[in-house]
Amino acid sequence: MQLLSWIIFPVVCLMLITCPSHESLKENTDSKAFKQLITQAESYVKEETTPPDAYLQKFDQDENVQLLKAALNQIGYDLELSDFYDEELTWAVTDFQIQSENASISGIYDEATKEELLSYFKEDKNIEPGEGLAHPPEEPEVTEAGTEVVGNPYDELALVNKSFALPEDYIPEDLMVPDVPFPFTEDLPKKYMRENAAHALEDLFDAAEDAGLELFAQSGYRSYDRQVEVFSANASQHGEDYANTFSARPGESEHQTGLAMDVTSAEVNLELVTEFGETEEGKWLAENAPEFGFIIRFPEGKEDITGYQYEPWHVRYVGEKTAKYVTEKGITFEEYIEQFDK
Repeated sequence: MQLLSWIIFPVVCLMLITCPSHESLKENTDSKAFKQLITQAESYVKEETTPPDAYLQKFDQDENVQLLKAALNQIGYDLELSDFYDEELTWAVTDFQIQSENASISGIYDEATKEELLSYFKEDKNIEPGEGLAHPPEEPEVTEAGTEVVGNPYDELALVNKSFALPEDYIPEDLMVPDVPFPFTEDLPKKYMRENAAHALEDLFDAAEDAGLELFAQSGYRSYDRQVEVFSANASQHGEDYANTFSARPGESEHQTGLAMDVTSAEVNLELVTEFGETEEGKWLAENAPEFGFIIRFPEGKEDITGYQYEPWHVRYVGEKTAKYVTEKGITFEEYIEQFDK
């Protein structure tokens, strides 16, 4: 708590200076002069606190996280000054990004978010916490099926599965069509992804092309209502329990996040089949996707953890840092998140 001590220290010094004895402490704290000194100390802290020059995301732990929390507190938030990038900070960053003009909404502290925060300091502006994204309730909401509802659906590291569902009315605000090949020409919702994921997919496909391979994007964003139709059809044909091994219940699909894309190739007739994992394109995708921030979300042999069958075609955007870590460790996204929930 080095930063917290540094912030408190000037105030403590001022208290000692203005108090000739312990008995007169209360009298001095009520005085106009003392209150003026406190105001001066607060002004000093604000002048000395600046947004950190670092890329930070959920689960990071260092003094830059503490600096970020202190900076956000100066514009209106009330965050505990620990050095861990927790859910509370993720919410605050997301809320700030939603209320800002030029920052991507991700819950991640990046260069654009830093510049926006600096502008608040320069213009001496304050923010209304929760105006962009309501603070998650202390007791999480649950779906009719009893699944916990994600409090911050904009979080690029949000875990969405059979235990954590997206709000029924969640529609990403930054959806766009990535400039990559599709096996169809219609302007369908499944062409869309969230902005950061879409640009990363473009870079991924460009790299595949440089390697002499041709990938096709088959299915990206899918709304809650569309997932109702998809799951109902699968459940009618295969039974609900078996359908739920390869098809998500409404709200529990990663496609609703706008951060997932199903990828295929001509070698498997542009279908989404496990054989894709044995193709040259499938092997290249598994090896290179992390370099662009994607993971194979439902890997082989991890069905008991993910709850779904092996899907070598389904990639999920989580950012380069997390994607490389998950892939190098050979773990699932569930196992990655679980490390920090202990």
